Amino acid sequence: MTPPAPVVSDLAAPYWAAAQERRLVLQRCERCDRWHHFPIDRCSACGLSDSLGWREVSGAGTVYTFSVVHGRAAAPGFTEATPYVIAWVDLEEGARAFGNVVGCDPSSVHIGMPVRVVFEEREDFGLVPNFGVVA
Repeated sequence: MTPPAPVVSDLAAPYWAAAQERRLVLQRCERCDRWHHFPIDRCSACGLSDSLGWREVSGAGTVYTFSVVHGRAAAPGFTEATPYVIAWVDLEEGARAFGNVVGCDPSSVHIGMPVRVVFEEREDFGLVPNFGVVA
């Protein structure tokens, strides 16, 4: 069983459309400059609902914090892929993004590890942004 396809809401459509072009975009409040990942309809910092724009980011950053999932995953389709790493990544632009750290031994992941966005092909969906280790 493979992990389930992401759900593409109207709010998240620009994020997923950019991912299909191998671009990572995040929302940024035009008023207070706060970055947001995951997509939201109202800035959590200043409360403005109509001032969030999509901005492309480099995808380069470092692991801020992470968790290694072993054995039993919370959702169907993920247990077969264990162990796997989920992480918050501090991007060069000052944003913090969430994703899997892929392409390495999960036991080698550590806080401060340099990573860069990679796009993984999911059958019946398309490209999904995650993070790979910078060599």
